[in-house]
Amino acid sequence: MKEKFNILTSTCVPLPLENVDTDQIIPARFLKATSREGFGDNLFRDWRFNKEGQPNPDFVLNQKKFHGQILVAGKNFGSGSSREHAAWALAGYGFRVVVSSFFADIFKNNSMNNGLVPVVVSPNFLAEIFSSVFSNPETTITVDLPNQTITDNMTSHTEKFEINAYKKGNLVNGLDDIDYLLANEDKIVAFERNRK
Repeated sequence: MKEKFNILTSTCVPLPLENVDTDQIIPARFLKATSREGFGDNLFRDWRFNKEGQPNPDFVLNQKKFHGQILVAGKNFGSGSSREHAAWALAGYGFRVVVSSFFADIFKNNSMNNGLVPVVVSPNFLAEIFSSVFSNPETTITVDLPNQTITDNMTSHTEKFEINAYKKGNLVNGLDDIDYLLANEDKIVAFERNRK
């Protein structure tokens, strides 16, 4: 069982880059592990650190003024390979939400399977959020999953977002697919009994 997701208000980390693929999120050389542990340490590894392993002061995750549980990313985030490790790395780092104007479908599903909420907003609203966060890094965003709304608390502007109803139910209840099946075991057994 995962942590339940209801309403989250948090500051944001802005990453206004488009076409960020899963190899940039978690480089392939870190994919040998089969456990989810430790992937957050290597999130955006080649952008966060130089070749000597020292933090890159220009990268947003190394700038203390930006922090929080929401990553705000440019269009087409999570493209490329289908590696679930990208969602593990983002969740392992501490993100609960990723906001973008477009996600690759496989990345979006991997995120929801791992307790990470992908919120698709309009390009204009994305630009507004970036503007708010860059002008004041303490700006907060509120993601209300039950009502499927996202609010820029600097401007008080709100947008609705779409999300798969089944995945939404699992996120709100802190379930993964296995938990969901186990929670419905009685119904499954009854169905199988009646089918015979």
